[in-house]
Amino acid sequence: MNRDAGTFHIKTDRQAGKTAGWKKNPGERSAKKGNAAGRRSGMAIMGRLIGLVRPLWFVIVLAVLFGSAGYLCAIFLTILTAGALTGVWLPGSLETSVAAGTFYEGVSSGNVMAAGSVLLSVLPFLLGLAVLRGILHYAEQYCNHFIAFKLLAILRHKLFAALQRLCPAKLEGKDRGNLISVITSDIELLEVFYAHTISPIAIAVVTELVMVRFLAAFHPAAAMLAFAAYVTVGCFLPLWNGRRTAGAGMEYRNTFGDFNSFLLDSFRGLSETLQYGRGPSRRDQLLSRSVTLGQQQKRLNQMEGTQRALNGLLILFFSLAMLLLTAGLFQDGSLDFSGMVLCTVAMMGSFGPVTALSSLSNNLNQTLASGERVLAILEEEPVVEELPEAETPDREGRRTVPPERDGSQITFWEKSGNKTSVFDGADAKKVSFRYTKTGRKTAGNASMYGMEESVCGMGASALSDKERKGGGWILKDFDFRAEPGQITGIHGPSGCGKSTLLKLLMRFWDVDSGGVYISGEDVRSIPTAHLRAAEAYVTQETHLFHDTIAANIAIGRPGASLEEIRAAARKASVDDFIMSLPKGYDTEVGELGDTLSGGERQRIGIARAFLHDAPLLLLDEPTSNLDSLNEGIILKSLKESGSGKTIVLVSHRESTMRAADTVVEWKESGAGR
Repeated sequence: MNRDAGTFHIKTDRQAGKTAGWKKNPGERSAKKGNAAGRRSGMAIMGRLIGLVRPLWFVIVLAVLFGSAGYLCAIFLTILTAGALTGVWLPGSLETSVAAGTFYEGVSSGNVMAAGSVLLSVLPFLLGLAVLRGILHYAEQYCNHFIAFKLLAILRHKLFAALQRLCPAKLEGKDRGNLISVITSDIELLEVFYAHTISPIAIAVVTELVMVRFLAAFHPAAAMLAFAAYVTVGCFLPLWNGRRTAGAGMEYRNTFGDFNSFLLDSFRGLSETLQYGRGPSRRDQLLSRSVTLGQQQKRLNQMEGTQRALNGLLILFFSLAMLLLTAGLFQDGSLDFSGMVLCTVAMMGSFGPVTALSSLSNNLNQTLASGERVLAILEEEPVVEELPEAETPDREGRRTVPPERDGSQITFWEKSGNKTSVFDGADAKKVSFRYTKTGRKTAGNASMYGMEESVCGMGASALSDKERKGGGWILKDFDFRAEPGQITGIHGPSGCGKSTLLKLLMRFWDVDSGGVYISGEDVRSIPTAHLRAAEAYVTQETHLFHDTIAANIAIGRPGASLEEIRAAARKASVDDFIMSLPKGYDTEVGELGDTLSGGERQRIGIARAFLHDAPLLLLDEPTSNLDSLNEGIILKSLKESGSGKTIVLVSHRESTMRAADTVVEWKESGAGR
């Protein structure tokens, strides 16, 4: 955003009714998705994950070619050795110039030199295949991991963008530990899928088709038995094991995420745990959760052991079956002795690719569960869809421009030029709004996360107890006006929906009916970037990032100079405190601002808002953590520095309302002035 000292530019789009921004139920589509019907199938998850590989298909093809050639080198290493020992290299017309029977004749006659010459003639080829196998395997793994780590980076960016799109409405009340688990460990587990699943499947298909064709050159029956063996070990076994372990894998990933949330919660509440002597109780809960997690892991390990045992049993069974089949063919003259040996050796040595597929099902139970959790976030619909900046004029001729401001004016740009007008306040007209019991918006919105807020009648009839319990109206046919250039105070008891009004002004949520307006324009028609640039919002709990104090304040205006930051801090009555610190504005605030008190954090949040310099300032309990002295200083600063600004000041403190030009009293039964 361009923040030149001038006017504040904001662009509206009156055609927004045709966009998602006007939809009353933007989350409705997600309710109809697979999440509503339960967990999607493993094949569906794999299909969605494979779809992300399309930009890198050429690398996938290289990985398949290198992998198939590498496996064939390993397989034919044993086949050529067996061929040399039996007197042939390859079947039929592919016989080499090495004389058949030379090795056996040399051994039986005691001519060691003759026998050794056969092995020496084969040795260079065997060494060449062994070296080539190593090179090809390295090339395959390089391609696979290039794809995996490239896609993991892309997925992290997509996931972060999805979280930005979903917040704040969909992330209200969401377990932070679970989200961290998705972003970190779940994403990391997808490396197994991209590096060790996609190309191995194609490699197994290509390699085993070559082997079936090779065995068909000896006898069709040998080829059919090999085909049945490959399909059983590489297809039926992993599918059976995947279905058997899918539920356990998802259960383990969810339990792991909950365990992370519990640990994060325990660390944050460490002082309270110690103060009230709850250490033993917390430790017992941690132990219980750890035991549960260990039991689920043990169950998965047992399933993996069963799969590995069955895999080995099937390989032995089909190898023995090939030996018995070729022995029978040898007895009736359909196959010579060398063919019997080569077919059996080829079968025993060619299970590598399908064994890798079979073993994948052990890891895929958790990998696909992680993929489901990641895809669920990527596909989740936001409660409020942001309105992008239009690149073309709307039907009234306005076009988007970079937001600029001087803290008191708002600008609309016309085809013929720009038109600047003084910021004309904020309104709520006939607004009705409610959350559902689970925190979802009503009328079918499929929010996964949310919040609950007790209900309080505001400018309308009193609400029943039934309405107050999850899903009741927070605002009902509510009207509100914040006059331009004035401080409008909203005073009322905690939980009656004062904060909800500010969130509607910020368009964190959309109303069920009625409208919220900024300078006469419906907030649903204003591009989100312009709307947020027009407003500064100070919440009850100021979040500080693990960075310097200067960097935390500068969030309000990226690129602001230190002098501008200090000027904002002085208005928030925090400059003297910051300068008293050894490193001043370069002081690190620690994780979540733990090195600062609640009042100090709150004043830094207010300094951000002053630095943002928006025409509309929304303050939600801005002095709740301050003593009377600092409260008085900040309120005085609001009066002095807020000249020309429209300020909505929310508080349950009567002392805070002294700074307001107009006070709106919200009571249990309604609202009044």
